[in-house]
Amino acid sequence: MRPDLTTLTRKPDRGSSSRDRLDTLLDDELVGTLATVVDGDPWAVPLLFARDDDRLLLHGSTGAGALRHVTAGAPIAFCVIAIDGVVVAESTFESSANYRSAVLRGHVRNLRDDERARALDRLSERILPGRTTEVRPSTPKEWAATLAMELPITDGSWLYKERTGGPGEPAEEHQAWCGVVPMTRTFGEPEPAPWSVGLVPASVHALRNRR
Repeated sequence: MRPDLTTLTRKPDRGSSSRDRLDTLLDDELVGTLATVVDGDPWAVPLLFARDDDRLLLHGSTGAGALRHVTAGAPIAFCVIAIDGVVVAESTFESSANYRSAVLRGHVRNLRDDERARALDRLSERILPGRTTEVRPSTPKEWAATLAMELPITDGSWLYKERTGGPGEPAEEHQAWCGVVPMTRTFGEPEPAPWSVGLVPASVHALRNRR
């Protein structure tokens, strides 16, 4: 892989080779963006994902052209980011955000048959723990319409970068408030569909308890 894709050139002090930090970010977030090139044109597709040890599990429709392209062997980049706060400095130029981000690169492997079933269950359990035991199994038609893929997480295939802390101390006198506005996310009160049956299930409570 090209060195410029695996080495931070701007603010390299914000980078980290810590696999623990990478795993924490991937476990905190639910959505990333898959990027690839199809017939010379850039494609970017937002996808739900789940980390499963040393791989990312991805899924999508068999009718999605970009996903058919990458399962046929095209390289991808997968980006995940979390915004943890807005950094308010003495000027808009100096203002920023606290964030954690990662870009993973490589080739996905198309999962089939039992591997696909296990991967899709794992992804569902990652998002809604216990939901697979509360609902019916997927039908053969639903299986046929769904791609499941894995992206290996290997040394040298990812970049992690973060910013923490407050604004830098200004070099000259100023007359403005400065600091950090922390940003957090929570799940709200469950809103049942008109046709919903029964009480809010354990899987939804487990989802809310994550945040």
